Amino acid sequence: MKNDDGVRGLWCATLTPLDDTGRIDAARMVSHAKELFERGVAGIAPFGTTGEGPSFSATERRAGLEALLDAGIAADRLMAATGCAAVTDTIELTRHAQDSGVARCLVIPPFFFKDVPDDALFAFYAGLIDSVADPRLRLYLYHIPQFSGVRVAPSVVRRLANAYPTIVAGVKDSAADWTNTAALLECAPQLDILIGHEPDLPRLMRAGGAGTICGVANVYPDIVQRVLAPDVSAADEQRLTQFLDVLFRFPFLPAFKAIKAAQSNDSGWRALRTPWTKLPDAASDELVSSLHSLGFDVGDRWRASDRRSQ
Repeated sequence: MKNDDGVRGLWCATLTPLDDTGRIDAARMVSHAKELFERGVAGIAPFGTTGEGPSFSATERRAGLEALLDAGIAADRLMAATGCAAVTDTIELTRHAQDSGVARCLVIPPFFFKDVPDDALFAFYAGLIDSVADPRLRLYLYHIPQFSGVRVAPSVVRRLANAYPTIVAGVKDSAADWTNTAALLECAPQLDILIGHEPDLPRLMRAGGAGTICGVANVYPDIVQRVLAPDVSAADEQRLTQFLDVLFRFPFLPAFKAIKAAQSNDSGWRALRTPWTKLPDAASDELVSSLHSLGFDVGDRWRASDRRSQ
């Protein structure tokens, strides 16, 4: 049986806004989080893939988490992404989360060296748990091999869940591979199995999964909420597909930030941390106008232009 304090439903892998100097914009970040909660998002995971986490230092990530907490965001609505290429940084960030009252940590495996054996991956996570040595820790394993290049196999998940039954709480599976997700549901049904690939959500929920930590929720949480519902309709699923079909014509991180900038009428949202660069103006206009033509909310600027054309 899943723990009563587990992650359920709609969580958002939040974008990280930057200021004019390229530093994390804490005010924008807090405002965005609070807006997401008002729109039905249950919790947020800062500094994951959508949040450009690996592009920020451990010091920046600590400060970002503290800014959210200092603004009054409850620790139980946060899942800190603490995985880094260096195990020492992962330990440091995970300890910081625990000391800050944020029990849930999302940990990608070290991602520079590829073809890591399963035994070595088990040893990494076991070593992290033993080094942090905090019974409050609730560890969520992060499987996103298309970015990390390191696969967190279901067999490794099962071994860790058996070895640390009160610490290992779940998996975020973002591989977009239903075969892998199904294997996780089979081998570790006691864990919160969450996915980042939104089109598989109806199937996940029917199979007993916990929900999602996803990027689409940054801009259209209502669409994701509908595909999580037990009575999801074909029209709801098609609406999600429509959005993704437009989104993936562009680099996905610059595209998400361009949409957020349009919705908020705040061009500052378009900034990204290197190696990403913001979407060129022409591409941003094409993206937003394509969504507008399909009836997606892209902010007052586009609604106003539509009224002028009538």
